[in-house]
Order: sequence, then structure tokens, then C-alpha cells
Amino acid sequence: MKDFPALWHEAVTTSLGFFWMALWAFVLGYVISSLVQVLVTRRRMQRAMGKDGVRSVALGTVFGFLSSSCSFSALATTRAIFNKGAGLVPSLAFMLASTNLVIELGMVIAIFLGWQFVVGEYVGGILLILVTWLLIRVTRPRRLEAQARREADEGHEDGDGGGKTWKEKVTSAEGWQEIGQTYVMEWQMVWKDVLIGFTVAGIISAMVPASFFEALFMGSGGQNAANPGFLAVLSQTLVGPLAAFFTFIGSMGNIPLAAVLFTQGVSFAGVMAFIFSDLVVLPVLRINAAYYGWKMAFYILGIMLVGIVSVSLILHYAFALFGLLPDFSGQAAVSDREFFQWNYQSALNILFLAVTGVLVWFWRQGRKLSSHQHEHHDHDHGGSSLTDTLLRVLVCVALIWLAGGLLVPFF
Repeated sequence: MKDFPALWHEAVTTSLGFFWMALWAFVLGYVISSLVQVLVTRRRMQRAMGKDGVRSVALGTVFGFLSSSCSFSALATTRAIFNKGAGLVPSLAFMLASTNLVIELGMVIAIFLGWQFVVGEYVGGILLILVTWLLIRVTRPRRLEAQARREADEGHEDGDGGGKTWKEKVTSAEGWQEIGQTYVMEWQMVWKDVLIGFTVAGIISAMVPASFFEALFMGSGGQNAANPGFLAVLSQTLVGPLAAFFTFIGSMGNIPLAAVLFTQGVSFAGVMAFIFSDLVVLPVLRINAAYYGWKMAFYILGIMLVGIVSVSLILHYAFALFGLLPDFSGQAAVSDREFFQWNYQSALNILFLAVTGVLVWFWRQGRKLSSHQHEHHDHDHGGSSLTDTLLRVLVCVALIWLAGGLLVPFF
């Protein structure tokens, strides 16, 4: 058993390691979001994805697949296309596709969990989009959608600035200054949630024993763990989002923790529900509330939870029908990962950090010339004063925790 200082250092290293793994995806997602907000006109977006028809939903799915990003950046890009006039269903299809139909995510799942979970991730992602579409058609939240558009529109530039075309913007210094300002704004809105989320993830990974997760899932472990009874499968599928709530680190970082659950005997449905749940946790809820208002944020949370539970159950019993359920008994335990090593992730991180440097430089160049947009940065995006105060306290605690954990080996 490690002593507390060693666990502290391990927790901080894990937090920073998870963030290092996802950094390039963060930057890529926010760059895409900034380009969409500045370069794509409202009229063009309404024409392509303004209705909740088959073509618009298919386009949202394809665009989401092409953008392939983590949940935080997917939220930003989804807000951008929704604010430009895309329909609610195509916007959510984009969000689900960009976090589930992800090539690099499939590769990580294959390494930690096996091919059945890769198939479940991609097929389940498509089913989640279809179930979400069905739920929205049944509930018809038109008034809520109109209110969310007003909330998302408040304080935001249309992006059609001065009648310039996207070609004129992308070839002008003013256009890139606007892109840089939008990019910085995106980080200003979510960096606190990102910091707290990754800090908590490292603590959970290093300090909470696997037996805790096993105790959460009824029917895990034992001879029938791979395919327990229906009530046990349903219970695990319901608990999956709850477990993800306490271990949230985004769609890429939670795969090692999903593998821990699987090796402890959690069913295929329970593990898939855990993996799908990166969009139904507190930081995501809070960001959605900042974008669209709390009513729409809770509505999205509700339909996502219904979709996750139903799709996970469908996948489990479809795999069981064809005898394809994975066997946890032969699964090796999750080992410690080497986060900081030279590989493709490190190269991508360096590349996108350079991109960030360029956009920040444009932002600094445009601050004095764009006072109106600078005020837009400081706009209060709907967070209550109590929530913001609590968030600032948690940020200070997280920073002290991270700094202390890094310094522990020197004492």
C-alpha cells in the first residue's frame, strides 16, 4: 500500500497525463468551433442544416465524424452550428458523432477492451443519434428550442461581419483576429471546468480502489458476470452514467477506467453506458447551461440519459443473441500508463500548441481594434454568482493540489 504522498504524486501525474493525451483534441475542436462561428454565415448554415430532416441529420453526423473531438470541444462546436441556425436534431447529431464516431477513440478502446467494444461504440453512436431524434420528435420542445436560441444568441456576433465572404475573412488580418478572439473566448468559458474535471479524474484513478466500482454495479463479479440477469444488467446500465459522473475526464480518458470496470466483472451494457456518458456529467451540464440556459441543458441531459440506457441495453442483448458478448475473465488488468513519451500524441500536441500560439497572437493584435468583441469575452454566460464563487474556490483548491503533488518528490 502506497503512502499518501506517493498517491498524491501519482494522482497529479495521472491528471496531467490525461490532459496531455487529450490536449490536441481540445485545440482542434476549439479551432473548428472558432472557424465555424466566424466564417460560416447564418444563412448558409440554415440552408444546410436548418431543418430536422434526414439530409440535415445525416450532414450533422458526417460533419461530427469529420471533426472527431473530445466532449468539451464538441460542445463548443455544437453551440456554434446551433447558433448559426442549424436544427436541434442535426446539432445534437453532430455532438454525438464527434464524441462517439471517433477513429482515435476506437483505437484506444481496441487496446484496452477489445473489438466488441469498438463495434459497440460505433454502432451505439449511430443508435444514440436515432434515439435522440425520435425523442425530440415525440417531445417537440419548440418553445424550449426558441428560448435556447435566444440564450445562445445573446451577446454573440452573427459572424457575417460587415457582409464579408468567408474568403475575404480568411485572407485578411481582421478575419484572423476575429478567429483568434473567438478561440480565446472558448477557452475562457470552459478552462475552469476542464481543470477541475481532470484533477478529480486523477484522484479517482489513483486513490479509489477498483472494489469501489465493483460495489456500485449489482451483479458484477462471479460466474455470471458476463451476462447477468436482466435486473442486474438494467441496474448496471443505470449506474454507468452515475459512475462516469464521478470519474469524468472525457471520452478518451475514461477508457482505462472502463477497462477497470470490465475486469471487475461489469457487464457489456454497464461498461458501454459508462463510455457513452461523457456528455451527461456536471461539467458538460454546466457548459450547456452557459450556452443555452438551464432548462435546455436539463432537457438535453434527460434525452441523453434515456438514449444511453436504451442503446446500451439494445447492444448488450443484440450481442448476446449472436453469442458475441466479450468475456471479462480473460481480460488483463489495466496497467499504469506512460503518459509523457514521444509518440504521435506528443507531436500533435506540439503542432496544436503552435497553432494556439498563432491564434493568441492574432487575438492580442485585435484586442485594441475590436473593443466590442472584447466586451463579448467578458460576457456572463448565465452562471449564478454562487456557482461562479464555488467554481473559483474549486479552481484554487485544484491548483494547490496539482502544485503540491508535483513538488512532493522533492521533499
